[in-house]
Amino acid sequence: MAKYRLGRINEEIKKEVSNIIQYDINDPRLTAMVSVTRVEVTNDLRYAKAFVSIFGTDEAKQESLEALRNSSGFIRREVGHRVKLRYTPEIIIELDKSIEHGMHINDLLSDLKEQDGNDNK
Repeated sequence: MAKYRLGRINEEIKKEVSNIIQYDINDPRLTAMVSVTRVEVTNDLRYAKAFVSIFGTDEAKQESLEALRNSSGFIRREVGHRVKLRYTPEIIIELDKSIEHGMHINDLLSDLKEQDGNDNK
């Protein structure tokens, strides 16, 4: 039962963090497209790791990540107002590279497929 509740809390915080980043943060450093891929809340609900995927150049990614990390206090306060929990978890922003990793693997598989197609000729 606890895992089910934790999953619902993860999804609710993910939704709210995504809305806050999209609509409420007015930082000029947020130039790249940012999406929250997942949120992991600890069992005691004290910490929430928000994994974000940032689309853009490396420089834009770093600036956007820094802006998000600097606004984590604001995000925590807003999550506290929107999600009714006994404790508002501390928001930790982490960069999620799983999409880039998946694209890299897809490129490798495509290269292998092309090499296999050339070898059969």
